[in-house]
Amino acid sequence: MRNSIKWVVAIFSVLATIEIINILTGRSLNYFGLIPRSASHLPHIFSAPLLHGSLWHFLSNILTLCIFSFLVLQYGVKTYLKVTLAIIIATGLTVWLFARGGNHLGSSSVVYGYLGFLLLAGFISKHFSRLIISIFVGLAYGGLILGVLPQGNYISWESHLFGFIFGILSAKVWAHTPSYNMTQ
Repeated sequence: MRNSIKWVVAIFSVLATIEIINILTGRSLNYFGLIPRSASHLPHIFSAPLLHGSLWHFLSNILTLCIFSFLVLQYGVKTYLKVTLAIIIATGLTVWLFARGGNHLGSSSVVYGYLGFLLLAGFISKHFSRLIISIFVGLAYGGLILGVLPQGNYISWESHLFGFIFGILSAKVWAHTPSYNMTQ
């Protein structure tokens, strides 16, 4: 558990530092968001989840991201890293290919990926504590699922939808991590 908390503190620290720099530079870092079908922005699939359009956008993502990161870390650091990387790359590529025009950014793509993973992984793993996590996430955060539906012009529901789908697929691949491997 202590290792998981260290990871969450590190994630929070990195994202908060980036947000502060982005605020101080007049949101100049948002250039590194993901613009669909722009070849020069394709590498930004890695930077877009680290950036936010406003302080409110950052605050609306950071707490849930930290909670979900902690819960995914219960599957082990290796699984956490594989799931996170798969969600970032697969969601980024599908947003780049299929999303509406505009600058897509924010960690909500990862939040929705973790949501999909956590909802399904406990049932697949058949491990009691992980099943409790899935039930908790479903009860406490199940309402987030509405975020995969088209909403306002400035909300990347595509990032939410694709993140959620790739989170579910990640659960199918990596939820079977043995319980003795949970700290790796």
